[in-house]
Amino acid sequence: MKKFLLLIAIFTILFVDRTLAKILLPSVISNNMVLQQNADVTIWGWSSNSTEKLMIWGSWSTDTIRTQAKIGEWSASIHTPQAGGPYSLFIKGNELIEIKNVMIGEVWVCSGQSNMQMPVDSLSKGYSGVLNFRQKIREADKPEIRFFQVFRKIAGNPQDNCMGKWIVCTPETVKEFSATGYFFAKTLNDSLGIPVGMIHSSWGGTPAETWLPEEVVTSDPLLAEGAKKLKYRDWWPVKPGLAYNAMIHPLINYHIAGAIWYQGESNSANPLVYRKLFPELIRTWRRLWNKEFPFYYVQIAPYKYGQPMGATLVREAQLMTLKVLGTGMAVTNDIGNISNIHPRNKEEVGRRLALWALAETYGKQGIIYSGPLYRSMKINKKKIEISFDYVDGGLVKKGKELTWFQIAGEDKKFVNAKAKIKGDKVIVYSKEVKDPVAVRFAFSDTAEPNLFNAAELPASAFRTDDWEVAY
Repeated sequence: MKKFLLLIAIFTILFVDRTLAKILLPSVISNNMVLQQNADVTIWGWSSNSTEKLMIWGSWSTDTIRTQAKIGEWSASIHTPQAGGPYSLFIKGNELIEIKNVMIGEVWVCSGQSNMQMPVDSLSKGYSGVLNFRQKIREADKPEIRFFQVFRKIAGNPQDNCMGKWIVCTPETVKEFSATGYFFAKTLNDSLGIPVGMIHSSWGGTPAETWLPEEVVTSDPLLAEGAKKLKYRDWWPVKPGLAYNAMIHPLINYHIAGAIWYQGESNSANPLVYRKLFPELIRTWRRLWNKEFPFYYVQIAPYKYGQPMGATLVREAQLMTLKVLGTGMAVTNDIGNISNIHPRNKEEVGRRLALWALAETYGKQGIIYSGPLYRSMKINKKKIEISFDYVDGGLVKKGKELTWFQIAGEDKKFVNAKAKIKGDKVIVYSKEVKDPVAVRFAFSDTAEPNLFNAAELPASAFRTDDWEVAY
């Protein structure tokens, strides 16, 4: 009798499971989303029927993909066409779900700390305000641009889902979105003429460690030791993994074109570790997404930091990270504010990041996308000749004399130097140094130099020596 009742109970559970089964989707798969064009994108979710059979198709194709849940989880790969829309995506199991107003285009993740978080209408959020933000808001009727804002949250373990939703870019919705992310998307949309989706996941004050899986940091002695130097605050996560678990891990199944990053200020306490930490973040994200996607980032701007030379060494670490294939760096030493850690000209920041994407990711010809970057030095008697990459159109200065060049001899004592442009090189010298061996340029937390290329893109800070720097 007991076995009979047990069989009835099991049958009842199975019957209810199949007739009342619900399909659940992650928040990033929802109305108004952008799917990556010309790609096999993953559609995934859960079902209350542990073995439910599903069919998935898009209105852009007659093909139907079939899949089946395993222990309540399911996923399928569906091919997307060239950019366009709007379309609908259908998922049918025991019920039919229609995801509406779907665009096919280019999808980018934007992440980092407060300078990425800073919204277009930032004046009401405690920032100094994005330049010309009222005009930019009025002009933001851009239905082909879509935003997904990941809610700021921490978690001790990797999460399957996050809070957020896709919204269409309008003058009202753009106010709350990342200014850097929006202007990046706008530049791509204006140039490529296709839909752009931005997934924004950032948190002011956060160090890079919290955007990595905990085990990546704690299993490396150098990274683990560097994490101990971080300052703990109540307003943002610092511990390795906390932001990654809740705000990045839920996204790694979503097919993206690439990522943009604006962060580093909070790592001025452990800048030498950042030389290894930042490239590791790029490599780890690529491994998790299973794609060698482009990763473009912002070199932090001049500011009066409380710890001398810490930010300078972060900028140096960011310059070094260009050795990682598929990366690009937007220099901002001409559009910062040494009295404000949140520079206002976010439109130019987004544009400079987009220049890298347009040239390197999308193959647009004739675009100068980087300012001068140090290549090599040559000692010529009492002078040092500096060569640069990205000097398209030649080197130019803004002002009468080049600024922020220093030179030193074997005694390692740097003095302010004279510098002159000669073709695509800069000649550096000083009467105080008869036998020079090293040059530094803009090697200070507050440096606002005036060396550019013909496209008015600034030169990155650099040094030719590898001597120890106190910070």
